[in-house]
Amino acid sequence: MEPSAEIDGLIARHPDWRGDALAEARRVILSVDDGIVEGWKYMGSPARDLDGPLIVGDIFEAKVKLGFQYGAALDDPKGIFNGELGGKQRRSYELFEGDVVDAEALAGLVRAAIERNRNKKAESRKR
Repeated sequence: MEPSAEIDGLIARHPDWRGDALAEARRVILSVDDGIVEGWKYMGSPARDLDGPLIVGDIFEAKVKLGFQYGAALDDPKGIFNGELGGKQRRSYELFEGDVVDAEALAGLVRAAIERNRNKKAESRKR
C-alpha cells in the first residue's frame, strides 16, 4: 500500500478529534511545499521528508504528536513546541483534545525545517 493510503487509513481508523487533528496537520504540512514526500516509516508512522527528514506524526491514546527530527535547531517564534524540550535534537508539537492546529506556526516550522535540511545538504556538498 502506498504511504498516502496508509496515512488515509490511520486517519479513518480514528474518527474522533485525533483523526481530525492529524488530517489538519497533514493538510498544513503538505501545503508548505509541493516537494514534500509522505512516507510510512519507523514501524508504522506517517513521515514527511524533503531534502531529509522533516516530521513524523502519529496518533496516541490522548494526543497527536508531530515530532520534528531536528526541532532543537529550529526557531519557534510562536512557541508551539511543547514536547521533547530537554533533548539536543528533537522537538514535538503535541495536540490534545480541544486543541486547534496553529496552521501559521506549524507552516513556519515546516519551512524552517526544510531550510535547515537544504542548508545541511549544501554544506555536505562543499566538503
